[in-house]
Amino acid sequence: MSIADNLKEVSARIEAAAMKSGRDPASVRLVAVSKTQPASAVDEAARSGQRLFGENYVQELAAKVAQVAEPVGWHYIGALQSNKVRQIAGLVEMIHSVDRLSLAREIDRLWGGVGRVCNVLIQVNIACEASKCGASSEEVLELVHGIAALPQLRIRGLMTMPPFFDDPEGARPYFRELKRISERIAAEHIPGVEMAELSMGMSGDFEVAIAEGATLVRVGSAIFGERQYRRPSVL
Repeated sequence: MSIADNLKEVSARIEAAAMKSGRDPASVRLVAVSKTQPASAVDEAARSGQRLFGENYVQELAAKVAQVAEPVGWHYIGALQSNKVRQIAGLVEMIHSVDRLSLAREIDRLWGGVGRVCNVLIQVNIACEASKCGASSEEVLELVHGIAALPQLRIRGLMTMPPFFDDPEGARPYFRELKRISERIAAEHIPGVEMAELSMGMSGDFEVAIAEGATLVRVGSAIFGERQYRRPSVL
């Protein structure tokens, strides 16, 4: 199947999952994860109506922004090192993976340098997996309070990556917990903080994530197929 066909299928599944949960399908946005895909694949998806793309690697994102011809928006969804923030300052509409105050301060400094405000999501490592980034469930409220004081950042919600399960239902408790955490933070009424977005769910489990309140689903292989090339070794 072509990228256009895959997009139609994924969009139909998103719509069906939202409606089954009693939600407006327009409340769920698709982030097409284009990591390791060539710019031509992004352009092909954009010509089929997809506007929002997610990248995991700083150098690849910076290169792709320059290469993609179609008008698209970019989200940064991967682990982010403070010393790499400069390369994407002002290039993305949202960063999903803010998990520590030192990183947030560097984003604030560099976005201030380009006169922009950066929308961010706080990444929560609900399963406390050592292999994944993210603040713990216990740390996240304090982190939100700290980041809320930074003038160039706007907290828009939370992101999580659950452990891998063969059965998508295995991820449901993690999605449900992220929703609970977001509601707890919203109840604090912290100035400048919104809990409008929940970034959760990927190709294998996005329908379960939608049932639990996802507003951003990050789907790559179901749209683009397997990786087209190996990412550069220095990113």
